[in-house]
Amino acid sequence: MTAVLDAVLTDEDVVARVRGGETALFEILMRRYNQRVYRAVRAIVRNDAECEDILQQAWLNAYAHLRQFAGDAKFSTWLTRIAINEALARLRKHRGETLEESMNEIESAEPDPERQASVAQIRDVLEDGIASLPDNYRSVIVLREVEGLSTGETAACLSVTEDVVKQRLHRARKMLRDNLYARAGVTFEHVFEFGNARCDRVVANVMQRITTN
Repeated sequence: MTAVLDAVLTDEDVVARVRGGETALFEILMRRYNQRVYRAVRAIVRNDAECEDILQQAWLNAYAHLRQFAGDAKFSTWLTRIAINEALARLRKHRGETLEESMNEIESAEPDPERQASVAQIRDVLEDGIASLPDNYRSVIVLREVEGLSTGETAACLSVTEDVVKQRLHRARKMLRDNLYARAGVTFEHVFEFGNARCDRVVANVMQRITTN
């Protein structure tokens, strides 16, 4: 049933119906945006197990504050901002940093034939390269290049100006050396993928929490 509704309902439609008591439809939003939210969190927190925990908490936070969604921005932008805030809060807790400190901490070689054994291996190299970027650059390149958000959407998610997004993206691209991933034959949409089994697990855990509370 949710699959059918997913094809016809907008985000705003789903939000309105969930607010009206159709809690089960919250699953539609989760399945639409689990990949994006995971990538946004993964750009900030490098521990994959903790990323999943933060992802679940971000969804619970979004559900708890769903009535605060005013529609001024896209639901996906509002949601991503919630996830980023949760990830940064977890990061600050570990590091004992302020929000500003958390956000501001932060020669190309021909690919060797032996290093081109498989697309999966090359993808791992690219993911490692992204993971090694400073926090502020990593967040921008994941949201812009991996998730395909616009400059304006990325700026809104990170609470910075569009000029800052452009500057950070330019520097991040330079660090990654564009020709590395171009020659590798791997594009950004392949990195930090959130598989079906993990998606199902997160959906099940969150839906159980919100339907039993």
